[in-house]
Amino acid sequence: MYIYLYLNIFTILFPLLLSFDRKVAFYRNWPALLPAILVNAAVFIVWDALFTKNGIWGFNEEYLTGIYLVGLPLEEILFFITVPYACVFIYDVLNAYISKDLLQPYAKSIALVLILALPAIAVFNMERWYTSITFMFLAMLHLVHLRFFQTKYLGRFYLAYLVHLVPFLLVNGVLTYLPVVWYNDAYNLGLRIVTIPVEDTMYSMLMLLLTISVYEGLRQRRTVKQYQPLTV
Repeated sequence: MYIYLYLNIFTILFPLLLSFDRKVAFYRNWPALLPAILVNAAVFIVWDALFTKNGIWGFNEEYLTGIYLVGLPLEEILFFITVPYACVFIYDVLNAYISKDLLQPYAKSIALVLILALPAIAVFNMERWYTSITFMFLAMLHLVHLRFFQTKYLGRFYLAYLVHLVPFLLVNGVLTYLPVVWYNDAYNLGLRIVTIPVEDTMYSMLMLLLTISVYEGLRQRRTVKQYQPLTV
């Protein structure tokens, strides 16, 4: 059974169909979204291929189509398109329907805790590559995001992240329970949310923050261009 392919379809189906909702009008942001997804995919496909090659994780062929690209199952490539699309959709829907930035007052504190705590955990677990690399990169990306945007988008990002954990636990739960994707515990902390490695929560945050950082950067640039005064 092509379980992984079906999960990809399930992940993107409703966000794609609802992209034309009048209030959200998500389709209007595709010019910024598509490059953001491509940047995310370029980074994580290389990462994924290296981790797969080194046995940090792998895939159960019983649940795949059998089509491979750059050493990865087609479904894994699609994952880096469908998941960011769905996550940014959640982000924009929340922005459209919740006018108040609920977590903005706490955004800087949350970011600072992550920036301080994640590298400390990474340093004490250097041999656990999934843990150390993911945690260190997430802390670094927070620093980059703060440098360019301060906390302008972070409150809304954290809210979207919390909401996205519901579908995340559902989809990743299926992937790791069967398992479609297996993990070598020599390279992670060995702590699981049922069957999901705890590192997956930070990996997902890293993916979402990278995509939204590029997405908002492109939208901001586009807005500036639209309102620049014409010079004669």
